[in-house]
Formats: sequence, C-alpha cells, structure tokens
Amino acid sequence: MRLPSRQQVLKMLATFSLALGLFAAKVQAHGGVIGYSWDGTWYEGWHPYNTPVGQTSIERPWATFDPIMDATASTVGCNNDGNPGPNQLTATVAAGTAITAYWNQVWPHPYGPMTTYLGKCPGSSCDGVNTNSLKWFKIDEAGLLSGTVGKGVWGSGKMIDQNNSWTTTIPSTVPSGAYMIRFETIALHSLPAQIYPECAQLTITGGGNRAPTSSELVSFPGGYSNSDPGLTVNLYTQEAMTDTTYIVPGPPLYGSGGNGGSPTTTPHTTTPITTSPPPTSTPGTIPQYGQCGGIGWTGGTGCVAPYQCKVINDYYSQCL
Repeated sequence: MRLPSRQQVLKMLATFSLALGLFAAKVQAHGGVIGYSWDGTWYEGWHPYNTPVGQTSIERPWATFDPIMDATASTVGCNNDGNPGPNQLTATVAAGTAITAYWNQVWPHPYGPMTTYLGKCPGSSCDGVNTNSLKWFKIDEAGLLSGTVGKGVWGSGKMIDQNNSWTTTIPSTVPSGAYMIRFETIALHSLPAQIYPECAQLTITGGGNRAPTSSELVSFPGGYSNSDPGLTVNLYTQEAMTDTTYIVPGPPLYGSGGNGGSPTTTPHTTTPITTSPPPTSTPGTIPQYGQCGGIGWTGGTGCVAPYQCKVINDYYSQCL
C-alpha cells in the first residue's frame, strides 16, 4: 500500500482527533501513537477506545489515552498488560530503515524527551510474547535540545514541530530477528512525569551482528524508577531557568558504550515564554501546575490564588 498523501494523513489525523474529542472530559490533553510509516507504506495503529473485535494492527493493543504516572507500573512497557492483540500483525523492515511514528494531533506537551527502544523476542516471532518479559535497548533519544531546562527546546517539542511525528532509524548493526519497537514521549510539565509508550511488532531483516551489551539492556517495568533525575526534574524552579543539562532516563544508547542516564547539554540560550493574566477575576479552582488553557482546552481557566494562568505555548497554559 502506498503511503497516503499529506492531505490524506491530515484527514486521518483529524478523524482520530474527532474521536478523541468524544472522550475529552476523561482524557483531555493526552493520547498516543496512532500509526507508523516507512518505505512508502502506512501501518494503521491500534484504536484504543474501539472494540478489539476485528482490529488488526502491527501495534500492540493499548486501552487509554491517559498517561502512566508511575515509572514502575506494570503497563510502562507498552501501555498495556504486555499481551498481543487478537489478530496481531507483524511488519517486515530492513535494518537501516527509518521508521516514523505519528501521535494524535495536536500533541500538547512540548517539554520532555523522546526515546525509542527495541526488544528482541525469543524465537522467530513475537506472536504470543508478553512484552514485560523482554529485554529492551535504546536506539534513539532526544532530551533538551537547546536553551535551559525551564525554557528550552525539547525532543517532544521537535516531535510536535514535525507534524506530531518522530523518525528513528533501525541501526544497521542490529542482528536480524523478531523485535518489538517502543516509541515513547515523556511529558515533564507536571510531576509526577507523564510517560506515554506504545509498541509495534517487527521482523528485522538484513541486520548485522552487534548484539546489545548487558549494560544497554533493561526490562519494563524496571528500566525506570520514580526517583530517576530525568523524571523528577522541576521545570519551574529558579535553577531550571539557568540549568542546561538534562539526564535522559534509561540505559545508555545502543552502541554508545555509556553508563546510562545519558546527559544532554545545550548552550546557554533561552526562549522567552509569553505570559497572560488570569482569564477571569473570579476565584479559580485549578491548582499549581494544572492546565488552564490552550487550543482545544475545554476545562477551567481560573487558578487558585496566588497562581496565574501563564501561556506556555499555543496549546498549553499552566497555573504558575
């Protein structure tokens, strides 16, 4: 199947966004990966609020747009219980191929890292394999790209700028075989951090012979802890306004020879944040760090005293 045109992709994303709107009261400002593409082919993702009956996808089932806020949760691997769908599909991809994952529009959380992992399945297929049993290794990451922790440009912001998509190349040195690929974005605008992972089932061909080392392998749950510096960073402290170093959670990148917790350091530049006064003069109900505005936001707009609703970007305002 040929990759849809930009107009077709936008139409599909708009349809998905409409479905998301039906659940807005429950799941505002959240979501996940809704599809994948490479080599001119589009692979439809799982539709979490539809019945699983009749669904076929390379993506493992996931049930909710809500974030995972416990880094040790049993669902932190693939946003599910680890099991395949009733009609699970597998896609074939050559090592060295760039795979693009797409999130529902418009992703509202521009502050946080992007990561991509592979997990090798035992045997010739991932069918029937629970992803919680796998060992994962990180093949891509983007943390703080420029500026400071509190006001900088992050990997997730770049994902938003790229039409809510992230592209990762399968390393040519990865051995051939059956794998799960795990795309993840982590939102740091509030604490606890919000973790959004989804996984798809692959067969990698034409690979190399460089297996990941033991230091590069983690389990999920187990790969993160609730005390990881990359998950506990507070964007709103005075220190965050000048700090230019951020530690990406998880193991070292595959092939990097590092020790995990990879730091990203940026030049000391900042991007100004535009602020706005509280939209109402009546006492608010939204607590500190809560969302109070943004394109598509239908919730409250008044912050509890003494906090004010400040514009972080077009799609997200927060009580600070």
